[in-house]
Amino acid sequence: MLTAVVGTYTDNGSKGIYSLKISQNDGSFSFLESVEVDNPSYVILNRNNTRVYAVSEMHNEKAALVALEFEKISGQFKVINSQLTHGMDPCHLLLGDGFVVTANYSSGSITVFPLDSNGGIQEASQVIKFEGTGPDKSRQEMPHAHHVYFTPDRKFLLVNDLGTDKIHKFKVNSQAPFLSETYEDINVQPESGPRHSVFTKNGKYMYLINELNGHVNAFVNQNGTLSMFQSIICDSVSARGSADIHLSPDGKFLYASNRLKQDGICIYKIDSSSGYLSKVGYQITGIHPRIFDITPNGKFLYVCCRDSNCIEVYQRSLESGLLRKDSEIKLPHPVCIKFVELN
Repeated sequence: MLTAVVGTYTDNGSKGIYSLKISQNDGSFSFLESVEVDNPSYVILNRNNTRVYAVSEMHNEKAALVALEFEKISGQFKVINSQLTHGMDPCHLLLGDGFVVTANYSSGSITVFPLDSNGGIQEASQVIKFEGTGPDKSRQEMPHAHHVYFTPDRKFLLVNDLGTDKIHKFKVNSQAPFLSETYEDINVQPESGPRHSVFTKNGKYMYLINELNGHVNAFVNQNGTLSMFQSIICDSVSARGSADIHLSPDGKFLYASNRLKQDGICIYKIDSSSGYLSKVGYQITGIHPRIFDITPNGKFLYVCCRDSNCIEVYQRSLESGLLRKDSEIKLPHPVCIKFVELN
């Protein structure tokens, strides 16, 4: 059994964060608990699944990071505290050793928060604002930080900047200040709009979904140095709304979501010897598939279809990687889902 933690947008009747009990064998589910948080559009859990951290994605000075106690069996939440992000529209976050980092989309910045011994959030210790623009004057008029993540060795923190077509690379420190004051830039194709990334389990390859040009880029990773070796189309209708990217648990397949036109998920097979991708299918989904995730056993893929007000459940073939719709979970404006294994 699994417990799922789901983040939503709260402008359409949603309370905030929900927990569900889910069978990863047959896809059956039941609702557990909920807690009121404004626009918790991205959520993460700590390593022992006793704390949930959520952004409160607000387009004003009230934008915040929220910490909650979490009981994985009952699905109960209890708010610990919150802190302002000092950046508008935080849309992603990352938990480090003793700190949390948010990516603040509309301010083009990241914010670093130390944690106390109870997992509560202390006041921001670093706010780092990026500079620059990109070729697309409507979408790249300024930096737009969209994803924060570690390299596999956790020596570097990377920030995908949709607004400047760059990946910003920081050294990670063991104590405050947790991030280096200076950073390197990794350039991607102009007007690509880097959004989300995922590393393979062995750390050798990284795959990046670009929101604007709709391509997936494949990189070789050598101790934090990234070298691109492939760019393959995901959004074939130029919708400019590609969103999320995940590997199957066995590492054989890669999935990437598209929004705005022909909403769905692109399916790639990964060549185990070279890391090259080959497209094997495309699954049409509900409207505006944002974040999705795959159950740990690989049997099901859950897609948060924001504008269909549901989470779609797909059976996943372990052999072909293809998807087949199984059921729906009705929920207002779901946009993020994370799984916790109970056994």
